[in-house]
Amino acid sequence: ASSSAAKPATDASSDSVPIGKTVAAMTLAITTVMGVAAVAEVATSQSVPTFDPKKERFDQSSFIGRFSKMILACDPFLMTYSDETARAYKEMVDDYENLLQNLPNGVSEQEMSRKLWEAQRISSAALHPDTGDTIPLPFRMSGYVPFNGPICVSMVASTSTQALLFWSWVNQSQNALVNYYNRNASSEMTNETLAMSYTAAVGSALAVAFGLGTFISKRYSPEKAKSLMKFVAFPSAVVASSLNCYVVRSPEIDTGVPLVDGDGNDVLPNETSNIAAERGVISTTMSRAVLQAPVYFLPPVVMSTLPPLRNAIARNPMLSVPITTYLVLVCFGIGLPASVAIFPQMGEIKVDEAEEKYQNLLDKNGKPHSVLYYNKGL
Repeated sequence: ASSSAAKPATDASSDSVPIGKTVAAMTLAITTVMGVAAVAEVATSQSVPTFDPKKERFDQSSFIGRFSKMILACDPFLMTYSDETARAYKEMVDDYENLLQNLPNGVSEQEMSRKLWEAQRISSAALHPDTGDTIPLPFRMSGYVPFNGPICVSMVASTSTQALLFWSWVNQSQNALVNYYNRNASSEMTNETLAMSYTAAVGSALAVAFGLGTFISKRYSPEKAKSLMKFVAFPSAVVASSLNCYVVRSPEIDTGVPLVDGDGNDVLPNETSNIAAERGVISTTMSRAVLQAPVYFLPPVVMSTLPPLRNAIARNPMLSVPITTYLVLVCFGIGLPASVAIFPQMGEIKVDEAEEKYQNLLDKNGKPHSVLYYNKGL
């Protein structure tokens, strides 16, 4: 996703890319994103609610609450915890009632709740909420910026069409796998369906990203094409990322997703809702499209409006690539949680908008359900 924004930087600099400085800029960007997440956690540590695994640390009815949750969930530092540690924290979360009822000496309920919220954050970053399976490091939300970083640098450093095609394939393959591993996994998909979805997603992404570029290169003079390419980057990135997300996630629409009540209980075991699944896939696809905006627009604006950066690049054009890399990854690291936070992870659907089989179901108090919920994935 970030590579589309970074590519124009190579046109502004010399053919020689300062690899060392670019890698350093990437590392600094990842550290910056971790710092933002750490500040967010500490800043809210004194207002944590009593821990309940079926509830949220932050108010999910507001964008700020959802963004706070996602900036912590996408924290690259979460990758430093081993799978064994993540499962140990999951056991701690499962034992939360005992821990809250039998507090160690000198530990308040708020302090224990904060530890439990952190335990849940660490375990959920590594373990899928539906299956409990370990999510591979490159495809975790917390690993998106660090693992997309080298791909971004490689895209920036590419000087041939073959290299760009290869790294674009790697980039879109990672996007497809991130979408897959963070999908709603409560409904199974066949290997054949997954293979077809992956092929369609990567193929459509490459076709859009390079189809427009090839058309412009052949239609206009080199100088005119160069000036037009910057206008191609944003729409092609939006369409490619959106298609990638939709195609990989679209099988969920056929299989459906379970609907649960406000306490997280499945209201109709072994049954799924195709209507809710479609809403979840569409909202996730929209968030992927929105993600391109801060990644594409903010770095050029910052580089062209801040005098220190503008003057530094004018004196040394080779700084353009490292500075662009840093800004793109920071915007990506903050823009990703912001785009995901546009829609709540647990979507809601009015009962009268769901399938007929969900009509007239009674809650634990014997009253008809008015609203049900579903996990839309990330």
